[in-house]
Parts: sequence; C-alpha cells; structure tokens
Amino acid sequence: MPPPLLQARDLRVTLRTPRGEAAAVRGLSFTLERGETLGLIGESGSGKSMTALALMGLAPEGAALSGSLQLDGQELLGLHERAWCDIRGRRIAMIFQEPMTALNPVHPIGRQVAEPMRLHQGLSAAAARQRTVELLARVGIAEPEHRLGAFPHQFSGGQRQRIMIAMALACAPDVLVADEPTTALDATVQRQVLRLISELVAERGMALLLISHDLALVAQSVQRMMVMYGGIVVEEGTTERVFNHPAHPYTRGLLAARPHLAQRLAGHAGDRLPTIAGSVPELWALPPGCTFAGRCAFTAPGCAHAAPPAVALPAPGHLARCLRPEALTAPAGA
Repeated sequence: MPPPLLQARDLRVTLRTPRGEAAAVRGLSFTLERGETLGLIGESGSGKSMTALALMGLAPEGAALSGSLQLDGQELLGLHERAWCDIRGRRIAMIFQEPMTALNPVHPIGRQVAEPMRLHQGLSAAAARQRTVELLARVGIAEPEHRLGAFPHQFSGGQRQRIMIAMALACAPDVLVADEPTTALDATVQRQVLRLISELVAERGMALLLISHDLALVAQSVQRMMVMYGGIVVEEGTTERVFNHPAHPYTRGLLAARPHLAQRLAGHAGDRLPTIAGSVPELWALPPGCTFAGRCAFTAPGCAHAAPPAVALPAPGHLARCLRPEALTAPAGA
C-alpha cells in the first residue's frame, strides 16, 4: 500500500524565547491524500501558522522540530535547506496570509510568478512568460499580458492575493497550504478568492490544508477539520460532524461565539455574543495537562496536571481530547 501523500506524526515545534522554551506545536498528527481538503482552526496563538511554516520547512531560526513529516514516504524533517528548496514551491506550496506584504515590492509581479517555473521546471524566459500570463488570467487579473511589468503597490489587496495564488500554483504542487488566504479582504473578494482556490484544487487534484480563524470559511471549504488550542489539536473529524455535533468545550465555545444571520433578521444584532472566559495561555507557560484548563466549565483538579487522552466519539474519525468524557457528551451550552 503506498504511503499517504502528506503525513505528520507527533510533529512538535519548540521555539526559544527570552522567557524560555515555547511549545508552539505539540504532537500534531494527520494525513492528507491527493484531492483531500483539511481545515485547521483556532484562536490567534494556537499554533496554526507555526504548523504551516513547519510544513514548508520555514520554521524560525533556532526552532527545534521533532516527530515525523513525510511527503510520499520521504522524511522531510532534518532535510538540508537545498533539499527543501527543491520541494518548496514544486511539491508543496503556500499562500501566505498577508497579501499586502508577502510579495517582493522591488520586483515586477511577472518575474515573481515566473521564477518558480524557471527554477523548478527549467522553462525558458518566453515559456515562463506565456505560462505566467495564463496563470494570471486564470486567477482573474485583467489584461495580464500588460501587467507583467507592474509592481505589487500598483495592485489592490484582492489582486495581490490572486497573484500570490498564481505563484503558489505555478508548478502545480501536490500540496497547497493556504494560511489565512482571505485576511484583510472585504467579504465579496473573500468569496471570490475562496471559490477560486476550491476550483483550482478540484481541477488539479491537489491536497489542501486551509488554516483560518474564520469558521464560516472553513465550514464551506473543507471535508475534514482540526481544532487547535495551545499548540495541540483538541478535536478533529469531518467538517459536518464537528460543526453540527461539537464535542470539546473549546470547540463549542468557538462556535457559540459566531454571529448568526437569524439574530440580525430578528432584530437582535446588538445582543452580546457568548464569550470564552480567560485568555489563551502563553506558549512558554503552558500547563502540563490540558491547555484549556481554567477556561473550561468542566475543569477538575486533575485537568491542569494530566495530559488529556484522545477520546473516540460515535462518528468514525471524530476525536476529542478530554479527561472528563461527560464533558464531551454534555448538552450544548452546558
């Protein structure tokens, strides 16, 4: 049986900070096959973006990585930078989260989109130029043949995001990592960019890892999802199952905090939304037990000291980490 396209097993990323070691990612495990889509959600500081950087071999200098990360059975952790450069952009590509700053301001966009094709595929300047025009047209840049010499500051935020998508897709990668791909975009452009990513993933049979704090975006974009908190995945399962039958108290808190259209239609738009008490713990001061201890209504004395196990829930593939199984089956809002 062939290995999964992308597989992480007990992936850990530890950062060195002035206050001590910070466990940014703790024991992340998942698999992705061609054509599959996986979402990763959580609050800021939960470890989502650090996960993306680890998958790209771009973890901060001095970070310690352990566990296993394999692409088609090839171990990626410990690779020399030269080997990573051969994989990055060609096999695994990333859409970064800041369209206003991710592009190089001193190079025209045509050169930036063409560069990975010349490096990885050996295309001539003319062939790369033609392919760049085709890619820019595909992502919705008007008259792309006349915009190749333009610089990033001459495009809107939405257009820059589309250019970044074209760059990520230039070499038809096997895995696309989209880290907050609609950050700072208005709602209309968000929908357009999201639809474009979904179409291109389906057309090319790529695997997609979508990282976001936007629950609505994840709900309509991926087949499976993981909920991350304090560097660890606290719940995972099919998107339909997690959204309709959330088990972990943290997942329930996230979903309860969403504004609902029904509230607005009923004239309750000004009502206060439920909130999760407390704040995300600092990564350098995580408790040895459950990272959600203290913020959870089900917190017991042992929660802060014993690591919560993964509990299998009734639906296949639906897991949640908790020391108190009754918390996972309590009625929503309890």
